[in-house]
Amino acid sequence: MLTTLKNAFKIKEIRVKLLFTFAMLVVIRIGSQLPVPGVNTEYFKSWFSSQTGNGSAFSFFDAITGGSFINMSVLALGINPYITSSIIMQLLTIAIPKLEEMQKDGEDGRKKIASITRYVTVVLALIQATAMSIGLGRQGLLVHYNAMSIIVAISAMTAGSAFLMWIGERITENGVGNGISIVLIINIISRLPEDLNNLFEQFVKGKPFATAALAVVVIFAIIVLMVVLVIILNGGVRKIPVQYAQKVQGRRLVGAQSSNMPLKINTAGVIPIIFAQSIMQFPIIICSFLQYEGTGFWREVLNGLDSSNWCNPKQPVYSIGLLVYILLVIFFAYFYTSITFNPLMVADNMKKQGGFIPGIRPGKPTSDYLTRVLNYVIFIGAVGLTIVGILPYVFNGLFKASVSFGGTSLIIIVSVILETMKQIESQMLVRNYKGFLND
Repeated sequence: MLTTLKNAFKIKEIRVKLLFTFAMLVVIRIGSQLPVPGVNTEYFKSWFSSQTGNGSAFSFFDAITGGSFINMSVLALGINPYITSSIIMQLLTIAIPKLEEMQKDGEDGRKKIASITRYVTVVLALIQATAMSIGLGRQGLLVHYNAMSIIVAISAMTAGSAFLMWIGERITENGVGNGISIVLIINIISRLPEDLNNLFEQFVKGKPFATAALAVVVIFAIIVLMVVLVIILNGGVRKIPVQYAQKVQGRRLVGAQSSNMPLKINTAGVIPIIFAQSIMQFPIIICSFLQYEGTGFWREVLNGLDSSNWCNPKQPVYSIGLLVYILLVIFFAYFYTSITFNPLMVADNMKKQGGFIPGIRPGKPTSDYLTRVLNYVIFIGAVGLTIVGILPYVFNGLFKASVSFGGTSLIIIVSVILETMKQIESQMLVRNYKGFLND
């Protein structure tokens, strides 16, 4: 990876893109320190610490906003509204024929969908900013709780989210590409030094040498194990052989060709974990805004949904929430893949192009075969995804490891870094081809 970056800086065109990307990231980090006008940041930090358990929804939300949330900065909402709107549009594209037609309509159709996604992002940001400004404003978030303060806070946070979306798109167009993901990853990475310092303070500092050394080895081994597992999940594929029959092109008879259809092990990416976390933590967030702590049975339900209570030996009953979380991750792995990969359509397209899987008849038998293989592959990916997702909760419950990032953050970091490096390498390759042709 370092060699790729070193070689990339030797090429002026790519060097300019890397420097532009770095400049945009600096702007983001500066924006994360600018507080929303009229906000009592000390109150919010106090409220945040009272609501946040290790690994809880608010802790993760603060991690993916790069500390902007706890600082109540103009970028407090982060890039989350855009990510949510992108997922919504992706789901609606499957359900609404008009959107599906747009997607198939080439570059013009994709531009229209991107435009709609931007509008949905602004609407979602407006809703979230309104809920926070009104729900927490009357509790002390706003120094002066009046109409003007509320409007200013809503406008600032909505504009901040739209600004991050704009920066992401500029990085995609003028930088190294993959802009939205890079905006997300820089926020997560910005919190890693603080998290590592917390681990050092908790398990190493002031401990006997043998205990401290063992803690360092264990922490390092866990991080390496999770990174390796994420890399395997991200790059693992099941290749299905595809044979194409002879066909006539012009006056020539083109011979049979062999190819492979790659099915990714982690077909749904990090989406199942995000969906599962959202469902589990949504009731907790709503109750926090409404200052409702629950009583009796409902109090126990809220405690079970809170990930900071999972895997706690003193309160094992709350770990039922972890079992629900695992089932949700597996369910959404199958659900999301089912709406993004249609075996029947793939089999039909393969048949039209004269392709077939050796030993499998074209048409429905091919569709059934792809479905069986896909179900097997999805299960392997879902199990691996679940392991990465729950390991931080296990160590948090057993050892109270105080970190804001977890399996989800690690998957995002590794996936984006690998994808970005591939894009840089492809740009270098294209540049070399151009140079060869120009010579």
